[in-house]
Amino acid sequence: MGPDSAPGPAVPWQKVLWERQPYPDNYVDQRFLEELRRNEGIRQYQYWAVVKEVGFVGQQLSCVAIFITLWLYMEQGLLSPEMLLSTSLVCALLGYGVHQALTSQVESACEPRTRLADLQSATIFLSFTFGFSPVLKTLTESVSTDTVYAMSALMLLAHLVSFPYAQPSPPGSLSLNAALFASVCLASRLPGALHTFAMLSCALLVFALWPCLLQKLRENAPNQFTVVCVCVCLGGVGGLGSLLPGGAVLLALALGSVTLLCPLLLVRLQRHKDNIHGPWDEAEIHEDLSRFLH
Repeated sequence: MGPDSAPGPAVPWQKVLWERQPYPDNYVDQRFLEELRRNEGIRQYQYWAVVKEVGFVGQQLSCVAIFITLWLYMEQGLLSPEMLLSTSLVCALLGYGVHQALTSQVESACEPRTRLADLQSATIFLSFTFGFSPVLKTLTESVSTDTVYAMSALMLLAHLVSFPYAQPSPPGSLSLNAALFASVCLASRLPGALHTFAMLSCALLVFALWPCLLQKLRENAPNQFTVVCVCVCLGGVGGLGSLLPGGAVLLALALGSVTLLCPLLLVRLQRHKDNIHGPWDEAEIHEDLSRFLH
């Protein structure tokens, strides 16, 4: 097959199917490769731009580490549930104020949700969580501790894998449910019902509300978004290092690999990308055919 796969008769070859020609079906002439196009539409990545975008992955990994650190502090009696609840309340109010400040007037008009509706939703959630805390505390009493820890680790891993990093506001249902399931499992191993309530409230703040605020920062304040991601990563490593130095080292290595090494590999491997396009590609219909559907 190729330009020399058949002798050249007097009739010139045409790339058509509706005419009978004195050529084999697989014949092509010297013009076959003239339409070859390489790397058409390839996006060129800049290293620091990729690092900035990957910051969301690193900070989410650090959020999981911070949540585990808070649970360890409560499990060892180093953090009271009252302190965690009061701190979560202050952080929630500050985050809500920043979120409202970053929401433009156009977005406010498109989403006519009032502050009263937000307050009602928060009150209903906290009331139900507080009421069911004794039930959740005894939910896994018949399950061994090793099984509970294994399920929690698996669910937190599923949370990280299924998290919608491109558009995390609101978080994906699978990701959020996996994180809340792990939170319930861990909270059921705490000493009292108030500890369970405080841990679940913190889980809602970390896994459901924080990604929405961070997405607003990424859209409206990209420089502050980068600073916040770095601070969260440092907080995750520092918090975990206060109890588990080995775990902090592993977290730091994971963050370095995800946020620095992987973007470098992406940019380096982009040079070797070689996509070819030509007359052998499938035909693409660019005309709007929606009028034929009515």
